[in-house]
Amino acid sequence: MVELILSEAAHGAEPAGALWSSPSWWVALAMTIFFVVLIWKKAPAAIGAMLDGKIAAIAKQLSEAEQLRLDAESLKAEYEAKLARAAKEAEELRARAETEAEALVAKAKTDATALIARRKQMAEDRIAAAEAQALTEVRAAATKAATEAAAKLIADKHDAKADKALVDNAIAAVAKG
Repeated sequence: MVELILSEAAHGAEPAGALWSSPSWWVALAMTIFFVVLIWKKAPAAIGAMLDGKIAAIAKQLSEAEQLRLDAESLKAEYEAKLARAAKEAEELRARAETEAEALVAKAKTDATALIARRKQMAEDRIAAAEAQALTEVRAAATKAATEAAAKLIADKHDAKADKALVDNAIAAVAKG
């Protein structure tokens, strides 16, 4: 600014008294007065206090944000631990279910084998009973047929005279005995 004033004076654009009429000089004077008033009214301190307040508010928000981040990390770790426990419990349940399923399959196989054996034994017993009944029926039929054949033979070959001799021999045998 001083250079501007000196350059105008050196060029001789206007006489020395005309410095007061230069718009540049008035702008420079107004700015100087403005800065002096600002300093006198302690504006820089007020601006500094306002900025300090904003800095404190921002620092508080950062602190709260840090605390929230720590809380979030804590919750994340807690839920990760819960998830790990749940996964472990699920694995244990799966293993226990597999063991129980294997035991049920083994028991079912054993039960099926036992049932098959019982049914086989029952079938064999029925077959044996049927064979015994059939054998008894065959023997009874054979006995009946033999008795009927013997009775017919005796009736055909023996007459009353031969029967009398047989009866007398039987009585004599009983009497001796």
